[in-house]
Amino acid sequence: MRTGIYLAVTAKRNRRSAASGLPCQLLSATSTTVSRQTVYRRLGHIGLYARRPVRCVPLTATHCHLRLTWSREHALWTPQQWSCVMFSDEFWFSLQSDSRRTLIWRALGTRYHQENTVERHRYGGAGWLVWGEFILVVPELTCMFRV
Repeated sequence: MRTGIYLAVTAKRNRRSAASGLPCQLLSATSTTVSRQTVYRRLGHIGLYARRPVRCVPLTATHCHLRLTWSREHALWTPQQWSCVMFSDEFWFSLQSDSRRTLIWRALGTRYHQENTVERHRYGGAGWLVWGEFILVVPELTCMFRV
């Protein structure tokens, strides 16, 4: 039982600790030998799983407030009102190696918690930027504007 508690505390303190490194830490701290698979199993029993961290642009309190205000203003819009809005998105495809192979220990439902995210400020290296738009077309409406 002590083994599971030690692994849980260590994984929660350092979410980026590798499953292959946790048995070494456990061995030096408690003289107990466990396999990497045992680490996965024990942490899985308490709800911690190895997952990729979310990469996102850091939001300030002002950004969060403005997003919440906008969503409250548009919460009761009808489908006809939304049909006049054009949405767009972009995605960067990197031509260099992917450095997102680092996993973190996190519980289910905590994907977007701050301790489980990695800040992304800009794209690095060569690649392609793909941009697209879409709109819901309703025949009786002819208006179109961008959000």
